[in-house]
Amino acid sequence: MANSLNTITTNGVTQTLESYQQSQANSATKANDALGKDAFLQLLVTQMKYQDPLDPQDNGEYLAQLAQFSALEQMTNVADGLSGVSKLVSNIDTSVLVGQLSSMIGQQVQWTTSTKTTDAEGNTKTIKNTFEGTVKGVSISDGSPSIVAEAGGKTYQVAISDVTRIGEGTKNT
Repeated sequence: MANSLNTITTNGVTQTLESYQQSQANSATKANDALGKDAFLQLLVTQMKYQDPLDPQDNGEYLAQLAQFSALEQMTNVADGLSGVSKLVSNIDTSVLVGQLSSMIGQQVQWTTSTKTTDAEGNTKTIKNTFEGTVKGVSISDGSPSIVAEAGGKTYQVAISDVTRIGEGTKNT
């Protein structure tokens, strides 16, 4: 029977001290799986420390390894920077689109929705419905802009790709 002084309870799970320490060590190992700058330098120092003193490695090889690692680190930094720029450009594009869509408020709009159904024989059928209404607002859901339209007393959130016409026109039946 385990002594209650040698147990640890975390997140509602009670473990022995040994199993807790092992799980912490495993999580620390998983967190350090990627080789970083410090790990590379530790490997380099260890390599220098344990080299054959009668046949030492050429200094040029060490410099080449450092240069390669430095270049890799710079490429990683550039990739991270470009990712940030990509997000910024995406946000700007969305803002411009929302600005353009907001000029549609009060305009007549027509949109088409598609619904897939299966008949009794297992055949897939696509049913298209066309709606007409008035744009009441603009919405962004999950990063995708859409319009809010009212038709027949109901409010619809319409994806931009479903819009078929903007402005006055005759309703297709």
